[in-house]
Amino acid sequence: MVGSASVTRSDTIAAIATAPGRAGIGVVRVSGKDLSVLVERLCGAVPSPRLAVLRNFHDGDGGVIDQGLALYFPAPQSYTGEDVLELQGHGGPVVLQRLLKRCLALGARMAAPGEFSQRAFLNGKMDLAQAEGVADLIDAATEQAARCAQRSIHGEFSARIHEVAKALIDLRALTEATLDFPEEDIDAGTRREQSSRFASLNSKLAALLTAAGQGSLLRDGALVVLAGQPNAGKSSLLNRLAGEEVAIVTEIPGTTRDAIRQSISLDGVPLHIIDTAGLRDSDDPVEKIGIARTWAAIEKADLAVLVIDGTRGETREDREILARLPEGQRCLRVFNKCDLAGRPSGGDSEGINLSAKTGDGIDDLRAALAEAIGWRGDGEGVFMARARHLEALRSAQAALDRAGAEQSRQELFAEELRRGHEALMSITGEMTPDDLLGEIFSRFCIGK
Repeated sequence: MVGSASVTRSDTIAAIATAPGRAGIGVVRVSGKDLSVLVERLCGAVPSPRLAVLRNFHDGDGGVIDQGLALYFPAPQSYTGEDVLELQGHGGPVVLQRLLKRCLALGARMAAPGEFSQRAFLNGKMDLAQAEGVADLIDAATEQAARCAQRSIHGEFSARIHEVAKALIDLRALTEATLDFPEEDIDAGTRREQSSRFASLNSKLAALLTAAGQGSLLRDGALVVLAGQPNAGKSSLLNRLAGEEVAIVTEIPGTTRDAIRQSISLDGVPLHIIDTAGLRDSDDPVEKIGIARTWAAIEKADLAVLVIDGTRGETREDREILARLPEGQRCLRVFNKCDLAGRPSGGDSEGINLSAKTGDGIDDLRAALAEAIGWRGDGEGVFMARARHLEALRSAQAALDRAGAEQSRQELFAEELRRGHEALMSITGEMTPDDLLGEIFSRFCIGK
């Protein structure tokens, strides 16, 4: 873990920057304050800046470890803001380990996870939201998520943060200027301007929180649990959504005993779908364990999909399941087997009518799922957001709510604005404690 003790280090770090295993090309990355001696001993001479050159990579006895491309980026025009050397050689594990071992022998140490990006942040090459965008791009599970991560890397999220922060700073300045005057000396024009700026600030922050919520969906997706009585068609529905036979389907009630998990993409949003054991009274000890796990999965779900056998309609047992759902649990009712029930597919006030067997109504279900999880668009203009970003934005919003209740007491109003500003700037790292930085960067991959 990259903790607070490491943020002041200025030593040289090295790591293999490509994934483990065999590949055509492998990369070893080195960063430090002055790499000229290391580069010369390793490559024979220091390459021209930012120019890929073919070099032999030498061991301590002058022998050749490998031959490949060397790229040298002198500070400050590099990813980390320090001197950076990238060695692109053959992607065999033994070759790369030998190359890394040679870098360590020349004075480097093994980089911790995320330490290259952490140094880029500490050296002002990117802010914290941009650095997290790098990790999110690597981890992106869909094309939409990758595009949104790129927008974060390029600073779109940070720009929106600073836009709101500027409005907050301007309001703080106006408020602070009134604190030296008695309440009766503050004219009506100043009051109106303060109220107008406060309303505009609230509107901007609300829009930012909405966009961040969409970005969080793209990054983390939503957990959807398929629940219902045995033989309602949950497994068939999972197979239809996944586009492959991931769950066993039979006419025997209770075939599914344990949760089956499958991830799909819904308009670019990752949906993590769990097919669960049918809910019913049972004396079978194995089936009872599966039913208990179903309820545990529902407790954690972002959305519960109650699958109902459309040939029977909603029964007393289905209503009992609905009544037992956790308070506040979002639920979507799906009436399966519409082909057998003689009902047209599509959505109505009761839920979605479909046939998992034929696929009729599946597009209606997809649209209903997107609406139920809160997805509002195609991802354009949305930036990647993490749980900590949402928490910070909600803290800022809570501070503004408290400030709104204290407008008649300017000292308290100003204090809540300050707290909101502090919460907001923690997103970009301008007001972030070192221990949080260590936690964030420790989750990056090594070599990035």
